[in-house]
Amino acid sequence: MIICWASHRGLGLSSIMEMNGINLVDTLRNSEMKAKQLSSFLAKKLVEDAELLRDAGDDIDLLNDVEKGILMEALEYATGTGPEIAEPVLDVVIECLRCEAPKVKWEAARVLGNVTHRFPDRALKSLPSLLENAKHKGTVVRWSAAYALGEMVKHNKKAKRRLLQEIETILKREKNNGVKNVYLKALKAVR
Repeated sequence: MIICWASHRGLGLSSIMEMNGINLVDTLRNSEMKAKQLSSFLAKKLVEDAELLRDAGDDIDLLNDVEKGILMEALEYATGTGPEIAEPVLDVVIECLRCEAPKVKWEAARVLGNVTHRFPDRALKSLPSLLENAKHKGTVVRWSAAYALGEMVKHNKKAKRRLLQEIETILKREKNNGVKNVYLKALKAVR
């Protein structure tokens, strides 16, 4: 199994990042909250203090796929209101697109969709993984990749031409109308 965040070193999560006396990794591992409740709780903490992820990364590889999915979901909620929250862990989010767990893939793609207008050049590093996820058997993974690619085509002038070609190719093979509509909406916005 791929340990998605193991390659992103030099930061420190459980040892450095404390949330009002709550350790993020410990909270993810030991909380009695249900997954949705926990991701909402963490999202609220991230919105309250955007610096919480400043030193995040190193210990995230200790999380299992369920825990990573909850963390990515929390980050997705938080970046919906404050895209700058993801800046310190954007490379980690991009790496999560390659995780085996579909939930981790789709939540990471949604984070990228939320932040690409703020960090268009850095988000562009995710392009190979997003294009791969656009072929995934899971509809939600493909939908999320479509969202991120659609936002990228709208906000990255450097990649617009290539992205338009890639999206046209994807549309020819995509069978799900919901996924197609995400791409079509993005194309309509840029044409």
